[in-house]
Amino acid sequence: MIFNLDLNTVWFFLVGALFTGYAILDGFDLGVGALHLLTKTNTDRRLMINSIGPVWDGNEVWLVTGGGALFAAFPEVYATAFSGFYMAFMLLLFSLIFRAVAIEFRSKRPSPRWRNFWDVSFSAGSVVSALLIGVALGNIARGVPLDGDHEYLGSFWTLLNPYALLVGITTVALFVMHGAIYLVMKTEDGLQSAVRGWVNNTIIVFIICYAATTVATLLYVPNMTDNLREAPFLFILPILNMLAIANIPREIHHGREFRAFLSSGASMAALLALFGIGMYPNLILSLPEAANSLTIYTAASSVKTLEIMLIIAALGMPLVIAYTVSIYWIFRGKVRLDAGSY
Repeated sequence: MIFNLDLNTVWFFLVGALFTGYAILDGFDLGVGALHLLTKTNTDRRLMINSIGPVWDGNEVWLVTGGGALFAAFPEVYATAFSGFYMAFMLLLFSLIFRAVAIEFRSKRPSPRWRNFWDVSFSAGSVVSALLIGVALGNIARGVPLDGDHEYLGSFWTLLNPYALLVGITTVALFVMHGAIYLVMKTEDGLQSAVRGWVNNTIIVFIICYAATTVATLLYVPNMTDNLREAPFLFILPILNMLAIANIPREIHHGREFRAFLSSGASMAALLALFGIGMYPNLILSLPEAANSLTIYTAASSVKTLEIMLIIAALGMPLVIAYTVSIYWIFRGKVRLDAGSY
């Protein structure tokens, strides 16, 4: 379907941009959490937590903002998703909360058993959160059973189908790669050398998962390629994505960690752009009754609401971006332990 430049389409891409910002920013700290248990010493684990300590909660602002924008622009999608996928969302919320508690509680007591418990909690919460985000994307792409009133007809276990789980595993691999690159950028000495050795392995694992997911999508979710066939020029996105991934080990080899991190972020943006293009104009695809799908037209707020919200977004987004940029600028440079560290 050719893209129509209207308010519905504008909001489709605005919501997508907010969730893309969340994936890029919170993706690396979820990846750091997934890698947390690979280090054995208390000092290295503290360094890993402190590398994300000043920014992890700010990163989640993008998730809250994206959810708010989704509610304002496409309230029926918000209602269907949060009522039908209630158990999955509660598990995701629990994982995000538990990993946040682990960050704050880990160093409250010097007991090794206490710290090990929260280390495992931090890592498990990070992996489960990344997995569930990917499972959600996989189900949205594949389609879920909806009735004529747009109510979800499946169960929690319906969501754990092979395709969605494959997308979930690929998402974990992507976030782990992103997190490893971030750690190379933020650490030094022995920990940086160890993490530098992980980066190529994480890239290899991600590429294998990405290839498997691409093949599965072409075979079992062919609707995701319809818009690419109608607009062949969009094929530049997967090419740019592969070039960005291929550039990561090159930049790491030359010691340009920040450029490697930018390449990783660009690859994530390209992947989510492909996802959005594949979904358009659907927001939640109904399977097998495609007529019950929620689209940017059937699930949208009124035109007046979209216009007002666009003004609010134009005023608010610069503030969110300015806040994010200022935090990263203030806490730039290598992470080191001090009296205020976790």
